[in-house]
Amino acid sequence: MKTLDAKLDALAARPDGGDFIICYAADPDMGGGLRPTIGQGIDPAVWRDEMAAITEAGHTDILLASVSTMDHLARDRGLFRESPVTPAIRANDTTDIWMVRGGSYSTQPSRPFATTTVREAMYGTLHPVPDQAVDVPLGLWSITFNNDLEADERSLLRYRDFRAEAAQEGFRHFVEVFNPNVADPGIDGPVGDYVNDCIARMLAGVPRASRPEFLKVAYNGPHALEDLVRGIDVVVGVLGGPPSTANDSFTLVRDVKRSGGRVALFGRRIKVADSPILFCELLRRVADDELSPEDATREYHGRLTAAGITPSRSLEDDLMIETPELLGS
Repeated sequence: MKTLDAKLDALAARPDGGDFIICYAADPDMGGGLRPTIGQGIDPAVWRDEMAAITEAGHTDILLASVSTMDHLARDRGLFRESPVTPAIRANDTTDIWMVRGGSYSTQPSRPFATTTVREAMYGTLHPVPDQAVDVPLGLWSITFNNDLEADERSLLRYRDFRAEAAQEGFRHFVEVFNPNVADPGIDGPVGDYVNDCIARMLAGVPRASRPEFLKVAYNGPHALEDLVRGIDVVVGVLGGPPSTANDSFTLVRDVKRSGGRVALFGRRIKVADSPILFCELLRRVADDELSPEDATREYHGRLTAAGITPSRSLEDDLMIETPELLGS
């Protein structure tokens, strides 16, 4: 059994259990085009090898990548056939993640655009042969509420259409909800309250059979996360956001778990780590309550040095907390 399925089953039976899901979001090509690879001097083949190595290490539960990347990893390499890790794809490349050089799409109200179709995501083709096995069973659907009636209605209608398509194909999904991406959405009150109410209102119209496997949201502090966990009957997790210190990332996982969250989806925080595999191992140990964030940071530096890797930050700097919502943890 995939570890994701085992943990979701365990959380369904005991929502306050200790199971914690870690996803590596390795899909920057869906937003940044060439910039995340060629633009930073990275050979795409090397990048895919690193994704495979992180998956094979077994500290994560999900690898999220683009449909085209999964052609290489899931189909050409068969990476997930004997792996406990679940492959997932980004099912919509919503416009607020379009970060191409010279563009300004991400400053405009999000549009729920999708390049792929569910069938292509699952099989790599619109025309699978009879009894063809599904290569990728899971997808991420992204929604951004901007307190904009037309934009938000469009996002909800497109999600409704995707859910219908996914149900017809037997495709599982989880939902990412970003904070508003426009500069001044005109929200009266905390953004976490606004986003939580939008999520609850959205899920109120979705039957159990069509609901997402779990949610990932921006971390708006412990109280917002606790309210969301109490208010909906879907597993809740957080997205990682921009790169930060090792202790910041480890502390985020610990605090999310303390507030009832049971998923962390990290992209850039893993990708830019001095040793992504070691970083994921220590994320797992913090998530499983084996190490404190501070001890994990110290072990991270000790093992980097022992491996002949010069840390990009001093230990003192890497123990700093940079995420405002974590200050005081």
